[in-house]
Amino acid sequence: MGTRLGSRHRSFGCLLYLTEMIGAEMPKAIWNGQTLAESEKIETVEGNIYFPEETVNRSFLKPSSTSSSCPWKGMARYYTVLVDGQENPDAAWYYPDPKPAAKTVKHHVAFWRGVEIVTT
Repeated sequence: MGTRLGSRHRSFGCLLYLTEMIGAEMPKAIWNGQTLAESEKIETVEGNIYFPEETVNRSFLKPSSTSSSCPWKGMARYYTVLVDGQENPDAAWYYPDPKPAAKTVKHHVAFWRGVEIVTT
């Protein structure tokens, strides 16, 4: 198995961190035994790995009504992750219209709340 990466997201404080560096390997987001996203082309902001939306398996995502605001990134929206009948509420987030300083995360999705980010 690859290297396990970790991140923590506090939606209102925008305090995020990464427990290990990625290196040159391909990150994968996994929850409940399923790969939610996998890509060599990622964006890392405040330690969180953002996957391009075209590399995310949307069949595992259900829109949530949750939102939060970051002073420099803008308004975040959330998805509930749904795998094999189990839900992980608000375990994925994205910025539909990020502020200019965070433009690199537009069309990207990040994960937390038990979703493991590993490299292969």
